[in-house]
Amino acid sequence: MPVVQVNGIDLYYKEAGNKAHPPLLLLHGLTSHHHRFIREIEVFKKDFYVIAVDARGHGKSDRPAEFTLEDHIKDVITLMDALDLDKASLLGVSMGSYIAQGVAIKQPDRVKKMILIGAKAHGHTSSMSQLFSEHAEELKGMSFEQQMNRLAKYMFYDLRAVGRWLRDTEKRELALSAKEQQVARKALAGFDFRPNLSKVKAKTLVISGTYDGLNPPKDGREISELIPRTTFMEFTKSGHAPHVEEPEKFIQVVSEFLRE
Repeated sequence: MPVVQVNGIDLYYKEAGNKAHPPLLLLHGLTSHHHRFIREIEVFKKDFYVIAVDARGHGKSDRPAEFTLEDHIKDVITLMDALDLDKASLLGVSMGSYIAQGVAIKQPDRVKKMILIGAKAHGHTSSMSQLFSEHAEELKGMSFEQQMNRLAKYMFYDLRAVGRWLRDTEKRELALSAKEQQVARKALAGFDFRPNLSKVKAKTLVISGTYDGLNPPKDGREISELIPRTTFMEFTKSGHAPHVEEPEKFIQVVSEFLRE
């Protein structure tokens, strides 16, 4: 099992493809894990050395009682050091997009290209916590699972596609408890990359979904205005998961961007 000790914890990652190929790190979203990238791994491993990381507090990595976004960022940098990756491209979904931005700010010369999906550059709290707060009255008396099911309509456009994806990539042993999810959400409170995004050197692609109720397209556009070499794309039949809701378009767009 590929595990590396970083910053006091064991961090799990799945690798695929030829190590002689350019490295591509896949960074998942809040409460997710490496297996959610199974489709992307299969596609990109043909041309890239793909590393799908379980962030601390998630998947097969250690789950400390508390941690921060800064910890996530340091973990990725330390993992790159451990794998002798002088430079890599980063693909981050939601929380993964925050981590990617942090890495590209701290180590701009080590990020070749960056793909940010369902992204934002700042937040007083996690987008999920904010959504819970906005719909608190509607969620009263529901179990945690019922609340998540109810909120799905505010997050996604193609609920059937997202439902199939969740079932197809489910790994019960990788799921987080309600308490672990709270810890993970707390780690995303109070960050603001906007003053430093001009430092990013990586050519960047930002993808937002029109119906994203967590990180709407205005958040993605804001990033594209602050990072020097950025292309912004809005997927009009997607919510918070363009890579799931419009998968063929996503693979085509990202593949072309990485080949440029």
